[in-house]
Amino acid sequence: MGWKIGVDIGGTFMDFCAVNTATNALHSFKVLTTPDQPGRELGDGLTALADDEGVELSTVETFVHGTTVGINTVIQRKGARLALLTNAGFEDVVELGRLRLPDMYSLFCAQPEPLVTRDMIFGVGGRMLSDGTEESPLDPAEVEAAVMAAKTAGAEGLVVSFLHSYRNAAHEHEVVRIARETVPDIFIFSSADVWPIVREYERTTTAILNGYIHPRIAGYLSGLEQTLEALDVPARPYVTKSNGGLMTAAEGKTSCVNMLLSGTASGVMGAAWLARQAGVSNVLTLDIGGTSADLALITDSTPAFGQGEQIGDFPMHMPSVSVSSIGIGGGSVAVVDEMGVLRVGPESAGSVPGPACYGRGGTRPTLTDAMVVCGYLGHAPMAYGQLEIDAARAHEAMAQIAEALDLTPEAAAQAIIEVAISEMFVEVEKLVSREGVDVRDYALLPFGGGGPMFGCFLASELGITEVLAPPRPGVVSALGGLVADLKGDFVRTLFLPCASDAAPALRDSLGALEAEGEAWLRERQGFTGETESQISADMRYHGQSFEIDVPLDQDWIAEGNIEAMRDAFHRRHEEIYDFADVDSAVELVNLRLVKAGRVPPLVMESASPVDGPAPQEKHITLRRGGAPESVPLHLRGALRAGQWFDGPAVVAQEDTTLVVPRDFHGRIDSHLNIHLTRRTRA
Repeated sequence: MGWKIGVDIGGTFMDFCAVNTATNALHSFKVLTTPDQPGRELGDGLTALADDEGVELSTVETFVHGTTVGINTVIQRKGARLALLTNAGFEDVVELGRLRLPDMYSLFCAQPEPLVTRDMIFGVGGRMLSDGTEESPLDPAEVEAAVMAAKTAGAEGLVVSFLHSYRNAAHEHEVVRIARETVPDIFIFSSADVWPIVREYERTTTAILNGYIHPRIAGYLSGLEQTLEALDVPARPYVTKSNGGLMTAAEGKTSCVNMLLSGTASGVMGAAWLARQAGVSNVLTLDIGGTSADLALITDSTPAFGQGEQIGDFPMHMPSVSVSSIGIGGGSVAVVDEMGVLRVGPESAGSVPGPACYGRGGTRPTLTDAMVVCGYLGHAPMAYGQLEIDAARAHEAMAQIAEALDLTPEAAAQAIIEVAISEMFVEVEKLVSREGVDVRDYALLPFGGGGPMFGCFLASELGITEVLAPPRPGVVSALGGLVADLKGDFVRTLFLPCASDAAPALRDSLGALEAEGEAWLRERQGFTGETESQISADMRYHGQSFEIDVPLDQDWIAEGNIEAMRDAFHRRHEEIYDFADVDSAVELVNLRLVKAGRVPPLVMESASPVDGPAPQEKHITLRRGGAPESVPLHLRGALRAGQWFDGPAVVAQEDTTLVVPRDFHGRIDSHLNIHLTRRTRA
């Protein structure tokens, strides 16, 4: 008998999901984060799993971890002091960017302060041309002087990014060699090694993000390895990546930018797996933690992927699960501004001091406090017994908002909930508009500690008629790591016309990418199982400035079937823009390969259905500003497959609380998912 353990850390809790490989039984747990002692919660949680759940740590076969350390480092601007070495005359690339303001409609909008300030950018001579040939060589003495100047200025790390290094990285690699000999005590990254794409700004900012978070990521992962070793966990640790896959923790120490959306992407992959098990193919996911609400679309059981995701104030140009985030979470603080307008978030109380109702020192009203005041929370153990809701403290905090708005505390709490839902609604509208889909064709899958509390409310506003509540919504991100494959992304910039004479170059490039992907899996990840390749190309019409990603069939490249590739591009262009110019010339800019190592599938327990109404634990009273309402409370652990219930109701469990409004009907399937269907009104 062995165990698989998935772990995910958020702003308030660290979540644990453990699967017994002999029985397929799933165990879950949560511990509060310890911001003052990062990493301590991992040891606490694993020890609790061993003591309370019977997990034998010495038999752990798989250990996967998702973390928000990287993205929090960028948002909080607590990363390394970096220097950038680039071509002389191009020192302003980072500051110029794409000459776009964060808010084009604001006259007072300013560009965010760059992660590498202008005084820490050093230009050196030498130039590669766009075809990869050398126009002028590097001067080693000039490079050494620039490196020493960066060191003297206080640089903790160096990033090297030269023009056209995606074609020929020789100059970047030579600078790295010289720098390591000159200043061996600081870390150095080459942009071509981080992500070798065309366009110097995108390549440079991606490399800067990698260097900026490197010390904190490397330190965190080293601590993780030490904790596992101290607890005699034999499994090689893996971490979740922004692309929804896995890599070793050892590689994560240097491929840090791949972990920026680690936990977020893991949640979407876990949700996609759960939806497939429940027979639902189109899903809008709603992941609400203590700080944010994250939204993603899953279409035909496949999550949406993209590039250029916004990480704080900066774009990250690497493939990632496409997620939209908004600063609305359970710990989001509610305030009445100077204009008398009620606002919720983005400031969060986090785990310390936390919402007022946690009794950990928080005094300001949060979204969680609003749920307590309205009567939704506080009727069953929370967070596996680690939290006891103090309703009196929640009411005290809510009095601040009630007094400012001249409302009762209950009405003020209901107003906070409605503002939060409206903010989520706006973000969903943006997401579905970009993707060109009708959200009413999707089911809503809420997860995280807060998702099930607000999922049905948001679904009603969006016109969604089905909500899928998985058995353990609070640990879906931890589960996602256990169902993810090892996954690497590889790219070659080609700039080829989509014509028959491009076929040899395409075949050669694909062969090189396959060799690179195979080496990554077998040699760097130590993977010995079955592999899978997905091929796509960034393509555009001649004269267009930017490309779209087009899936390709490997046989088209092997057979030189350029016509099939052009047709695929025209179809994709029409899907996105409702327009295709089949007579125009087509260009292929980048060839991409996703190389995956398939992990053994996770088997979910199923139960034989019983027919009948779901048992009620008791009735509770909801107070939302109007007349009090008595509704049934169901305990999730008492629900059985085949049972049903009608809203209004509250379903309590140790990792979250599911709120079911009046117009929803609930049914439990064989995997203990709750399918909530919104009844149409006459």
